[in-house]
Amino acid sequence: MTRLEGKTAVITGGGSGIGLGAAQRFVDEGAFVYIFGRRQETLDAAVAQLGSSARAVQGSVTDMADLDRLYETVKAERGGLDILLANAGTGAFAALGEITPEHYDDIFDLNVKGLVFTVQKALPLMATGASIILTGSSTGVMGTPAFSIYSATKAAVRNLARSWALDLRGTGIRVNVMSPGPITTEIALKVLGDEGMSAIGASTVLGRVGEPSETGAVAAFLASDDSSFMTGGEVFVDGGLAQV
Repeated sequence: MTRLEGKTAVITGGGSGIGLGAAQRFVDEGAFVYIFGRRQETLDAAVAQLGSSARAVQGSVTDMADLDRLYETVKAERGGLDILLANAGTGAFAALGEITPEHYDDIFDLNVKGLVFTVQKALPLMATGASIILTGSSTGVMGTPAFSIYSATKAAVRNLARSWALDLRGTGIRVNVMSPGPITTEIALKVLGDEGMSAIGASTVLGRVGEPSETGAVAAFLASDDSSFMTGGEVFVDGGLAQV
């Protein structure tokens, strides 16, 4: 399939996990992809996998100068931007009574503030037909023990998409949320461990965890004209975890 032929995409948190799964699918469907992330060695390995249709830019979505440098690079090399997957994020457990200001700041700064300015700074490069995809989470609509701050950030992402769809009315730019459930990523394994991942996978309706290639397929749908009549929406890729 070449639904994204000739398109230019930016994926934050694109060096591994859900971001890399989407980058691979975008490249396979004809896009040129910029992956953005903090760890240069991870980015280098991802570009080696993705090939000549990918370029890495190192930086953090919490650093405004890094974001400016990312978009200056895209503008200089490609002229504009068709697809943005605002995917960079983090999570950690802390039950009520154990939440610290540092825990709160770390997660909200990356998952919400970083996402807000990732999108806002991209807008001058985007035109009619462009697609913005925000990575949400099934936790945004569920109660999860000791995971309230992360879950709150993902609920915020969901409302940002609703509000931004209205802000973007008349521009032809669409914005939607892709909300994964348990996906086999480095960060999920770090937070949950092998045992925790197995347990949450078993709790889904499909009885397993998902793979980054599966979220990548949904991201490609939202990036393409196949979703041309969708904005302000949310698509769950969670094995039914938050659906029944």
